[in-house]
Amino acid sequence: MDTPDTPGRLLDAGSSEPLHLQLRGHLRAQILNHSLPPGTSLPSEAQLQVRYGVSRSVVRQALGALTDEGLIERGRGRGSTVAPRREHHRLVHRTSGLSAQLGSTGASVGTEVLSLSLQDADPSTAVLATPQVLFLERLRTADGVPIAVIHTWLPAPTFADLTAEALHDASLHEVLGEKYGVRITSGKRQIRAVPGDGDLLRLLQLEASSPVLLLEGTSFDQDGRPVEVFSTWHHPDHVVFDIDIQREPVAQVPAGSPAPSAVDTAEALADRARRLGAELMRFADGLSTTER
Repeated sequence: MDTPDTPGRLLDAGSSEPLHLQLRGHLRAQILNHSLPPGTSLPSEAQLQVRYGVSRSVVRQALGALTDEGLIERGRGRGSTVAPRREHHRLVHRTSGLSAQLGSTGASVGTEVLSLSLQDADPSTAVLATPQVLFLERLRTADGVPIAVIHTWLPAPTFADLTAEALHDASLHEVLGEKYGVRITSGKRQIRAVPGDGDLLRLLQLEASSPVLLLEGTSFDQDGRPVEVFSTWHHPDHVVFDIDIQREPVAQVPAGSPAPSAVDTAEALADRARRLGAELMRFADGLSTTER
């Protein structure tokens, strides 16, 4: 947060955006990026006035907007605190899909099939080794809140009779197992922060300047055959990617060379997570600047 000797540094009195919206946006960003984690007490109204060089009415409007969003809680005589977040955790190193993982936590999972159609294969789906692919677009919700938009491509000959009705409020992987005897046992995954387009932001109920978290990958069945190519855009405020860290098998190394340790692996994963977070914030800052 701003220090007391830099009042109003991040607020622009000459901007066309009202000061209360600027203050709300600044505090909101700190809450969402966990600079202000759940349970943190916000400065008092008087402290915020001094810190940002604004009036009491501006502060109250900003805090009121954050309260309406459910981001902070305000109580008489106890100030404002950052509200607990209902976050859904996805273990990206596991083959189980988002639906199965959310369901195991007790969340009410919903799936709406937005489209199902045949398409010609292209370089992005060449791994499926079929001239045509079945394209599936779905919107996934958790406890009634949109959290992910999923694009999936399947080899058309194998799953040609798959229907949208069979996938309504259902797990694709479970349907593939029950109907076709296909079990997902391995895969490749990539994670990146990307800007959301208009349709994507509308489906996820996000603001125009919001970045999203994209998980892309290919899944293989019990016989090592490619079964699906997918891209899943996650709501950045409601989904958290988790990674379990395990000690890797000791490899043969030249005499005198140190073997990789669990600490080395943990540091590498932690560095990757930090870079992903930094990339996400750069997208947010760049998009916000563009909007202005």
